[in-house]
Amino acid sequence: MKLRTLGVALAAMAALVTLPLNSPAAAADLPLSQGRTATSSSDENGGTSAAKAVDGDTSTRWSSAALDTQWLQVDLGSSATITKVVLDWETAYGKDYKIQTSPDGTTWTDIKTVTGGDGGTDSLDVSGQGRYVRMYGVHRGTQYGYSLWEFQVFGTAGTTQPAGCDSANAAQGKPASASSTENAGTPASAAFDGNTGTRWSSAASDPQWLQVDLGSSMSLCRVDLDWEAAYGKAFKIQSSADGQSWTTLKSVTDGSAGSTSYDVSGQGRYVRIYGTTRGTGYGYSLWEVAVHTGSGGGGGPVQGGGDLGPNVIVVDPSTPNLQAKFDQVFAQQESNQFGTGRYQFLMKPGTYNGINAQVGFYTSVSGLGLNPDDVHINGDITVDAGWFNGNATQNFWRSAENLSITPSNGTDRWAVAQAAPFRRIHVQGGLNLAPNGYGWASGGYIADSKIDGTVGPYSQQQWYTRDSSVGGWTNGVWNMTFSGVQGAPATNFDSGPYTTLDNTPVSREKPYLYLDGNAYKVFVPAKRTNARGVSWPNTAGSSIPLDQFYVVKPGATAATINTALAQGLNLLFTPGVYHLDQTINVTRANTVVLGLGLATIIPDNGVDAMHVADVDGVRLAGFLIDAGRSNSGTLLQIGAPGSSADHAANPTTMQDVFVRIGGAGPGLATNSVVINSDDVVVDHTWLWRADHGQGVGWDTNRADYGLVVNGDDVLATGLFVEHFNKYDVLWNGERGRTIFFQNEKAYDVPNAAAVTHDGIVGYAAYKVADSVNVHEAWGLGSYCNFTSDPSIVQAHGFQVPVKTGIKLHDIQVISLGGKGQYAHVVNNTGAPTSGTDTIPSKVTLFP
Repeated sequence: MKLRTLGVALAAMAALVTLPLNSPAAAADLPLSQGRTATSSSDENGGTSAAKAVDGDTSTRWSSAALDTQWLQVDLGSSATITKVVLDWETAYGKDYKIQTSPDGTTWTDIKTVTGGDGGTDSLDVSGQGRYVRMYGVHRGTQYGYSLWEFQVFGTAGTTQPAGCDSANAAQGKPASASSTENAGTPASAAFDGNTGTRWSSAASDPQWLQVDLGSSMSLCRVDLDWEAAYGKAFKIQSSADGQSWTTLKSVTDGSAGSTSYDVSGQGRYVRIYGTTRGTGYGYSLWEVAVHTGSGGGGGPVQGGGDLGPNVIVVDPSTPNLQAKFDQVFAQQESNQFGTGRYQFLMKPGTYNGINAQVGFYTSVSGLGLNPDDVHINGDITVDAGWFNGNATQNFWRSAENLSITPSNGTDRWAVAQAAPFRRIHVQGGLNLAPNGYGWASGGYIADSKIDGTVGPYSQQQWYTRDSSVGGWTNGVWNMTFSGVQGAPATNFDSGPYTTLDNTPVSREKPYLYLDGNAYKVFVPAKRTNARGVSWPNTAGSSIPLDQFYVVKPGATAATINTALAQGLNLLFTPGVYHLDQTINVTRANTVVLGLGLATIIPDNGVDAMHVADVDGVRLAGFLIDAGRSNSGTLLQIGAPGSSADHAANPTTMQDVFVRIGGAGPGLATNSVVINSDDVVVDHTWLWRADHGQGVGWDTNRADYGLVVNGDDVLATGLFVEHFNKYDVLWNGERGRTIFFQNEKAYDVPNAAAVTHDGIVGYAAYKVADSVNVHEAWGLGSYCNFTSDPSIVQAHGFQVPVKTGIKLHDIQVISLGGKGQYAHVVNNTGAPTSGTDTIPSKVTLFP
């Protein structure tokens, strides 16, 4: 965010640095695990990731958080017979641990239990079968976490067809269609007729596809392709429940002519071969496609409910050493901006005395009561910026929710930047939104909260507050926007920072986990119209038992997640980082997808992360999508292209869903979020193309568009979108509304020519398409900080058609320290920015 001092080093995490004098003895055979995909319950820091334990390099290591229940697992790629596991421990060893195998990354079998371990090299003879192998730590041998130089798995790789995979061709004779056919003699149906003398062939262009309707949803285990000489060099095998939203089961980049079989794992009624690169100058041509079905590995249906995994910390007022638990996680997460640790504290109902829960990166603190006052802290929930020399502009990715606080000194401190929601909280005192010393701050978001005292933003540049009540509000820097807030200051944008709407036109509070007696349930609040003030204590809505959720834990596969969705289960992502080899498909109305502890989804191999069908009432909440190294077309798609169903009575909501491209490493995505459905409510999101961290550069983490809205009647409340290569927001749908928008243009624009289009210098931060007739927005700001070329003069921050149905209220552009300028605010209206004094140029109403 604004003027981030990239040269300031992050506070160093405590780490063990002893290096081994000699490489450990290892079996002569190459381990099955070497170079394979590895994941873990947590990583101590970015330099000790899970991959370091399977890289064959004995000078690199994985290390975990300093907690007992931690694990490291490796995906062998296919089922194997396991005969030996070798663990080369660093000084921080496992005293008690288990070696486990799994066919699917979800259901685990113990094949070795070690008690009283003493470190060094453990060479374990085992006997087991599985695709996934895990070291599951029970007790550490030191005060630190678990640390492995190498984790080696030996045995025999599997070569047999997945168990339960039927040899019959489920696609033979079924209805088929294609993107094109070369001629009438090569129809789509010819690839599914069981006759190897007939074929389908397409037009000679890319992309092309061929699909078959199996008639009902089936578990898919293998696809056989018999290519004619005109083959697909690069293609995807995909499945779908409805023929619209597709999940990639297999990506092939080195295809060849002839017959090849591909093991897959997934569920669907429709199967598609989607060709992206032809192998010849002709089209695509297939003699036959065979689809094999079965049990998907024999695991049976996915079960709902169960425990909440290793990274959820459930406490009550009698929990021993409670303050130490908060302190331990904070010590690890305070400056761990791009690490893999993810944690959720869940506080059972009761009164907690003398607690100061400091909240670091990827940490959430939530009450388990039905109402905020069921969990009361006589103490503090604190975010400050000591780790960054009093600069709070990078205090991202954390949250507090559903509890009450009586601050120890009368005022609680919540000095955050983007992606740090403060929801459903009763502060029995004041709230300070600035860091100690009043350094820079760039938040922020409050919803459904009651602050009895005064809120002091002080150095906060901008803030959005929705459906809450405050005892007072002291000041603001540039943009303080309120909707449905009792006690909010009156609108004063001409000479001040305030934009205030009496009500929020449509809102629905975020789903949350709570305890009903001893049973976990998820409460799903109902839609409110023209809301003002908090929704509690009598929040309208419904409860869903935990056994109606697939509790997703680190190591779960996309195939299992999609199978759970196909069974009708909701999703509860526990804290962790989840790599996906296929798109998550949400196709059932009223599905809840809820994350804990900033659960993070990373799509691999260029797949999209998540598609939501054009159905009623899906709730997406509380997770981060982090772009993978291969370009994804769209990270999150809500509704298929062309969606047109009316969802006004029961809209899909997207709340505290964040997107990141780069920062934690190279990431690529053409679109971050595309909304095709009508009536969607976007309630607090931060879509961020990284300006700092790893994998950052104009093309290194290229992402053209942040939010693209094609659906009608879409509402955004609390919209933060930054640094995209083209339009940060592109709004094509009718009757869209936005209440609060914060933006920075990309810092790293190399020169004006790189962003000049249609005779205009710079892509607008917020672009409403020329075809749109009705659109309205309140409290919008765009800032420029062109560090690569400060001479750039961007034409405008906002671009909209000039029509009677288009209205923008209280908009501004700002040059941050003179690093580039704006010529106008909106279209050709509004004074230019100038100089280095960071003074806004404003337009109160346009047109």
